Amino acid sequence: MLKQEVFDFYSKTSLKSYNLDERMQYQLNILGSLDVFTRQHSENVANITCRICEYLNAPKNFIVYCTTCAYLHDIGKQFIPASILQSPTALTDEQFEIMKTHTTIGYNICMKDLKLRPYAAGALYHHEALDGSGYPNGLTKKDIPIEAQIIRVADIYDALVSKRQYKTHLDISDTLQILIDETKPHNKWDKNSSALSSLVKDVEYGKTNPKYLKALFKVVIDDIEYEIFCVSEYGEYLEQEIARLSQASKYYNKMLSSKKEKSKEYYKNGVTMLLKEGENLDNFLNVLDEYKTALQVRHSKIDALHEEIKKIKRMKKTF
Repeated sequence: MLKQEVFDFYSKTSLKSYNLDERMQYQLNILGSLDVFTRQHSENVANITCRICEYLNAPKNFIVYCTTCAYLHDIGKQFIPASILQSPTALTDEQFEIMKTHTTIGYNICMKDLKLRPYAAGALYHHEALDGSGYPNGLTKKDIPIEAQIIRVADIYDALVSKRQYKTHLDISDTLQILIDETKPHNKWDKNSSALSSLVKDVEYGKTNPKYLKALFKVVIDDIEYEIFCVSEYGEYLEQEIARLSQASKYYNKMLSSKKEKSKEYYKNGVTMLLKEGENLDNFLNVLDEYKTALQVRHSKIDALHEEIKKIKRMKKTF
């Protein structure tokens, strides 16, 4: 039987919720009990935020602060109706207006609690855009806190990844391209949209800060390299299993070609000694073929992941 291949998309978490203040754990547990996906998203965004900060060489106290803001950025969603929060279809304009209130609700939750108050900026500002087209206040770059600009990048990336249900980083560059487009000033890439232009206050900027997106690219490349490591490690396991069953196959062929019963029994015992639970004389050759096929798939995947890294590095130079 094939051993399960283990790969966690966000396994490199620098800070976990159990490291947070008890009051914050309580708030996150409430959020998780209402919507497990939002809880997971909050943890993912915190993970990515932390690692972006590390690549920015931010001071340790700011990294902890910013990461905590990221954990709490969607805390207001606990008061958004489940029918909207978990809607399987695109939200109507009216529903979206309700969804947008999670920013001010989250801000108010934090401001009413002395222990959460220092982290209110993440909840309030993480959907603001540099060009003024964001919400709830339509702020422009100069007025949006750095922590919110960083969380925005992590938030959009994880939301896109989760929506597309990635199980691997293959083709993740398509998601990154969406974020690259968000760094471009509106007047350079969407001149004909009069409806959108009415929302844009500062055409000098795009929606997202390219400085923090470049740091995200480094985080993503790290994760792809980690995935390559996981796949390679599993490949080594497959190679060991192939070597074991290939030896069993040699004994099996000798058993079939032996004319003496004593020799047949000798080689049969040799095969049996090499087999594991669930394997037998009738199925082990099929298991061997499965291992060989699985190894070929892993080798192809590793090659594709290396190509994905090259593509992402080329993309990074475009903005």
